[in-house]
Amino acid sequence: MKKAGFFRKKAVKITLSAILSVIILVVAFSVFANIYIISYASKYILDKDELSDLDVDCVMVLGAGLWDGKPSPMLKERLDFGLEAYETGCTDRLLMSGDHGTEFHDEVNAMKDYLIGQGVDRDKIFLDHAGFSTYESMYRARDVFEVESMVIVTQTYHLYRAVYDARKLGVEAYGYKAERLEYPVWNYLREPLARVKDFVWCIVKPLPTFLGDSIPISGSAALTDDKTQV
Repeated sequence: MKKAGFFRKKAVKITLSAILSVIILVVAFSVFANIYIISYASKYILDKDELSDLDVDCVMVLGAGLWDGKPSPMLKERLDFGLEAYETGCTDRLLMSGDHGTEFHDEVNAMKDYLIGQGVDRDKIFLDHAGFSTYESMYRARDVFEVESMVIVTQTYHLYRAVYDARKLGVEAYGYKAERLEYPVWNYLREPLARVKDFVWCIVKPLPTFLGDSIPISGSAALTDDKTQV
């Protein structure tokens, strides 16, 4: 009995030690992935004055939810800064990438309507209807829209990952901060986990949910329209 108890205690210690080791490795890997992504992407995040020196295929604005069918405050901020980037003359194309998974949730057309309301030519606005995640938006920019270079617009905490994903997928990407409003702490808490996921995704490179036929960013934006123009 004593011997059985001894081995039982030893097994428990070994198990706890193994669990602790795994936890330490996971935490260390998570910290490394976050530090690496931020460090890697930081040098490609530019100020407004620097954008005018670029000649890129497009400015990409990433979706951020709707309120009653209209851009949320976070998305409106991205669109406003996207328009700023566009007006520097670094490109003459805009790419809206977001979630249009159902007819009742259509980020990209809401984004387009907002920009048209700001005076942007509708023929300059491309829509990526299947940008269901940051990684998928970058993958589709490269493979569907044939983007080789772009400026990505989103909030700072998200921008590091977006630029990292794009560059690891072979797109010459630069970032422009959309930063004016204050956002919930939750946004900043979940981003480190998302960075870890995308760090792995950029190694494994899984296919996005949808690909489809090529729609070159150098061509007609009308090919991405799914609504009758008024």
